[in-house]
Amino acid sequence: MASLKELKGRIGSVKSTQKITKAKQMVAAAKLRKAQAAAEAARPYAERLEGVMASLASKISISDSSPKLLAGTGKDDTHLLIVCNSDRGLAGAFNSNIVKAARIKAQELQDEGKKVLFYLVGRKGRPVIKREYPSQIVKHFDTTGVKTAGFDEAKAIADELMEMFEDGQFDIAHLFYSEFKSALVQEPVGRQIMPVAIDTKEAADTGAAVEYEPDEEEILAELLPRNVTTQIFGALLENNASEQGASMTAMDNATRNAGDLIDRLTIEYNRSRQAAITTELVEIISGAEAL
Repeated sequence: MASLKELKGRIGSVKSTQKITKAKQMVAAAKLRKAQAAAEAARPYAERLEGVMASLASKISISDSSPKLLAGTGKDDTHLLIVCNSDRGLAGAFNSNIVKAARIKAQELQDEGKKVLFYLVGRKGRPVIKREYPSQIVKHFDTTGVKTAGFDEAKAIADELMEMFEDGQFDIAHLFYSEFKSALVQEPVGRQIMPVAIDTKEAADTGAAVEYEPDEEEILAELLPRNVTTQIFGALLENNASEQGASMTAMDNATRNAGDLIDRLTIEYNRSRQAAITTELVEIISGAEAL
């Protein structure tokens, strides 16, 4: 059994940890409101942009002269998995869930005989993927020192990805991130972003005759790169909101667990203290009777 001094030290240590987790929970809760608002505000623009591209794509026949981001390379041998993680921990299973979704997709592609490459954003997912796929990581985009990854980072990532795509380094790119549902629910998502997967069946048919100037292909050539940037920017915003929600939940659970541990240690301390007092009383009484 631990001594009274040891128990008292453990109680003090857990109380200090509880203060840290409580403070972290409050910080995450404060950041969550802003991050959630930013993620939700970006969704309508991304959805509308996809709708406009679907409408334009439905009016052209995809050929070799079509924009490469729409027509693709003509093959699907090499797949690039863009895995977006954070640079910070203490967020529960937030990072590991994204990495898990990417690993499942990678295994499926490899089982089909495809070549899989990784483009990593953030440092938390790097150790696991580096351990399992050490020679398949083509790039790590460093966000260390960036307070919150935003449009500038999304633009830099998109420009680099489009340059790699034009150089033929991969045929299809999949983006993995965590979609924010609520403070308690964050869902890992994987979606194809290059070439842009457009569902022309969802294109709105107004029944009106529309003429475009310049033509549809030129407009698409301008919109497609912007769409890639928008999708990555949206993923970064969703990740930020998801991270804060996961962090708030994890720190709340940690604070509660610390409270439970303090209660158990306090009971054990009181029992040990009572036993020590009882032993001393027995010794005093026995000594008095011996006289």
